[in-house]
Amino acid sequence: MGPFLPDAVRDHAARRPEAPAVSEGGRTLRYADLHERSNRLAQALLAEGIEPGARVGALVRPGIVSAEFLLACAKAGLVATPLNWRLAEPELAAVARDAEFAAVLAQEEFLPGARAIRAALPKARLVVDGPVDASTDVPTDVPTDVPTSGDDVLAYEPWLAAASDRDPGRGGAGDAESVCLQLYTSGTTGQPKGVRLTLRNLDAGDHLLRELDWDERAVSMNAMPFFHIAGTAWLAQALVAGAHTVTVPDLVPQRVVELIERERISHVFFVPAVLHMLTSLPDIASRDFSALRLIAYGASPITPVLLRRSMDVFGCDFLQVYGQTETAGTATRLLPADHDPDGPRAHLLRSAGNPRPDVEIRVVDPATGEPLPPGAVGEICTRSHYVTPGYWHREEDNARLFTEDGWLRTGDAGYLDELGYLFITDRIKDMVITGGENVYPIEVEAALAEHPAVLDVAVFGTPDDRWGEAVTAAVVLRADAGEVDPAELIAFTRERIASYKKPRLVVFLDELPRNPTGKILKRVLRERFAEPS
Repeated sequence: MGPFLPDAVRDHAARRPEAPAVSEGGRTLRYADLHERSNRLAQALLAEGIEPGARVGALVRPGIVSAEFLLACAKAGLVATPLNWRLAEPELAAVARDAEFAAVLAQEEFLPGARAIRAALPKARLVVDGPVDASTDVPTDVPTDVPTSGDDVLAYEPWLAAASDRDPGRGGAGDAESVCLQLYTSGTTGQPKGVRLTLRNLDAGDHLLRELDWDERAVSMNAMPFFHIAGTAWLAQALVAGAHTVTVPDLVPQRVVELIERERISHVFFVPAVLHMLTSLPDIASRDFSALRLIAYGASPITPVLLRRSMDVFGCDFLQVYGQTETAGTATRLLPADHDPDGPRAHLLRSAGNPRPDVEIRVVDPATGEPLPPGAVGEICTRSHYVTPGYWHREEDNARLFTEDGWLRTGDAGYLDELGYLFITDRIKDMVITGGENVYPIEVEAALAEHPAVLDVAVFGTPDDRWGEAVTAAVVLRADAGEVDPAELIAFTRERIASYKKPRLVVFLDELPRNPTGKILKRVLRERFAEPS
């Protein structure tokens, strides 16, 4: 176990003070700088009278400030709560009230959202990274007695400079069970819930560092939002390893590729949607990716076609991870050795790999909770020290989340094969029941993705008077596809999957609706095409 994030950075700052820790644009913090500045931020928060255990919100992009914030909260015994800055102001206010923020740190561009939070929590301290313009639009529902600028708004850099650089000393092995991070679920299917994560939950462990080939020579790209577990966990792993993290505050595909080349990036995490965007760039084949050692991917399903194309383009090791915010990111992994599309175990590319050495996985009957044999589809459950202690202030949800013997119900459907490899079929709630048969959208999506005209696809159920639900496919065509008949795509799938699984309806869209982390919003599609056929 360990070292946990604060102790690891302390060690790197002592042994390798000049080593680069985090870069953003043309600015780089050495490990000595990161250690000192996170000490100052921790002390500044404590000096405001904020008690250990309190939640502190952050409206920040991936970058230097997000690294300082994550580390400072762990050192001070506070709970870092990164916020989805794409939420509307009423949504931010609702999350803030739920978290009961003692303070919120915001970059200047997110000041309107931060002020909406202050309207909801007038006593919360507001810290702004950048100049505070009193003329900035203020939400109309802000009470007139809530100051929005001046002495009551703290400017980040002067506030930091005035604080002590003494290390508060928290975040070591003795604080293993302390909650240090609270991430709110994306809210694609309802009200966001605050997932509590402890230092022990975030502990990568030596075996994971070895599997991902992390070392002090690594140069990591962090292109995921700070409010997503992939962004925070990837950053924490890189800092624990002593790697240099190059942050991408705004993901623009062409710039990402240029940055990989220029900074000689060795490690990166991408969601499949980003791999899709990058491999679709017209000049991608001419780029130099020789420094890349590993691309980790996950957070949503990937089609075999996209995976093979990505492996061909980037020419490095690939490692898939499966997990959730509730499992601190990773429960199973498909190791580089299993990424062999032309070998005897090529079918494993459709799997999510097998459990990490310190993780238990089982598949159960959703109705009875009884474990199912290999090959039988059911609900995936997991148990390990990476699993959240529960949602913040959600006792009823927590009771549903865990079994009596401590297994986390993931809500995902899948099966284990005879060798213990996990195959994800879909979210249980996304399963389509048509004519009494269960259809898992990912199977249909994988079949459609093989058609040369298909650029992107999402499969979901729509009401049907005869079948109960009709398998429906929303398809984005390639720019050079020309005219495509829906019947042609339906016939194409019939050659690859059982007839009852084929789409009964195909609709063409310019793009698929996605949330900020790239997940397709199937709820939006279901609502849009909900009229019975």
